[in-house]
Amino acid sequence: MPSLKDIKKRIGSVKNTSQITKAMKMVSAAKLRRAQDAVVAARPYADKMHDVLSSLALREEAESHPLLHHRGKGRALVVLLTADRGLCGGFNGNIAKAAERFIRQNQDGYEAYDLLIIGRKGKELLKSRKNLNIVKVYENITGSISYSTAALLGQEVVESYQDEKYDAVFLMYNAFRSAISQVATTEKLLPIVPRQVEEGAHVAQYLYEPTKGEVLAQILPKHVEVQIFRALLESVASEHGARMSAMDSASKNAKEMIGKLTLQYNRARQAAITKELMEIISGAESIKK
Repeated sequence: MPSLKDIKKRIGSVKNTSQITKAMKMVSAAKLRRAQDAVVAARPYADKMHDVLSSLALREEAESHPLLHHRGKGRALVVLLTADRGLCGGFNGNIAKAAERFIRQNQDGYEAYDLLIIGRKGKELLKSRKNLNIVKVYENITGSISYSTAALLGQEVVESYQDEKYDAVFLMYNAFRSAISQVATTEKLLPIVPRQVEEGAHVAQYLYEPTKGEVLAQILPKHVEVQIFRALLESVASEHGARMSAMDSASKNAKEMIGKLTLQYNRARQAAITKELMEIISGAESIKK
């Protein structure tokens, strides 16, 4: 049985941990509000651009631009968004498992898959998987998300596809729903897939100014950048929400543990006092005899 000193020391340790988890919860809550505002502001533009580009892909021939061209079933690239830090519950583990599951279940879709990972935790979770080929890892870019970061990533993805290094590009991230709900999401970035239309619906043709080639050359790569930017914002907001929820649970568990340890301490202290009284009484009785 632990001594009173050991129990008291453990109570102090748990209290210190509780203070840290409470502080982390407050920091994550403040960051979540800003990240959530950024996500809400970015969604309408990204959604509308996706609709326009899907409609554009429906109207144009695949030969109009390389990003519309559906090639063979060779090699595919999976862009996986994770966090650089832990202590956020199942945020990193869930999306890493989703990536593994996606590649395993779609082995017939493409001959091979490469992983481009954003976030240190994704690399740590998947680097030991022999069946996964990690080609590049970006770390410490999710702390302060800017469009320029997404633009550089988008340009790299577009160049890889245009150079026919990959026949498809998929984007995987945690979509933000609420502070306690993040959904592992997989989207096909390239080639751009047209949206479904009802049978018999009229499909209008666009007039391009200055030319079709110049318009497509500008707007299609921009679409990839916008979708990556939106995914980064979603992932960061999800990370803060998951961390806030995890730290809240940790604080509650610490409070519960402190209560149990305090009860154990009081019982041990009472037992020690009772033992001392019994020894005093026994000594007094022996003197009387």
